[in-house]
Amino acid sequence: MAARPRARSTRKSQTGGIVRFMWLAFAALVLATIIFSAWLWIDMRDWRPDADLYPEQGAVIPAEPEQMRYKALPAIGAQFAYLRLEQNPRALDDDFASRFALASETDLKIGVLLPFNPCIPADPQSTYFTQMVPRNDSLLPPAIEVQQLALQCPTPVSDAKVESELMTLVNQVEMHAGKPVILKVGEAFEMRHRIARSLERDLWLVRDRARPDYAGRPWLLWSANSQFHSAAAEEPLEWVVVQK
Repeated sequence: MAARPRARSTRKSQTGGIVRFMWLAFAALVLATIIFSAWLWIDMRDWRPDADLYPEQGAVIPAEPEQMRYKALPAIGAQFAYLRLEQNPRALDDDFASRFALASETDLKIGVLLPFNPCIPADPQSTYFTQMVPRNDSLLPPAIEVQQLALQCPTPVSDAKVESELMTLVNQVEMHAGKPVILKVGEAFEMRHRIARSLERDLWLVRDRARPDYAGRPWLLWSANSQFHSAAAEEPLEWVVVQK
């Protein structure tokens, strides 16, 4: 009878040891995750794809850049820049003209990136683009960003309507620019609309660090780092490379 308490104590000690081991393993996993995340965050600050593999690289200039140093872009390895034309079809972007002028004073090739808003018809969006962007053969092909889904539109918009309005916008922008657009397609938008397969245009895909493959066909441009820190701007830039 005296051995039974010792057996219970042994089992309790073993259980306690297993619990402590599990907690230590969990703590080690959490610590390793924190360390890896910190390393990845630091590494991604100035990471970009190898210039030997992607010799032509550039950046997206946001609509409201914080102390943007345009002439520093070539110095950090940019050969081109796309100016983001943030949409507000009912009021002109007063800053775009100055951004366009400053970027044009550099040796950069310049293009314009227009985000597509699925909640707004194509006509006011294309009118906005034609009002803001001059006809200029030296400009890079215009890019239309299709990332926003219609799920949160104030008035419901069907998938068929989204795709129809996008096609109208593509045609209208191309008519103004005199060259085919590049489609900057987000992964969620592609998974819902399969636009890369239905519109035969050059693709611009987005994925930090890892080569994107969600379009099902080759791409021309890749946003490889959405948080690229550099001497060219106070805020992070979106770093883009060209497929050879």
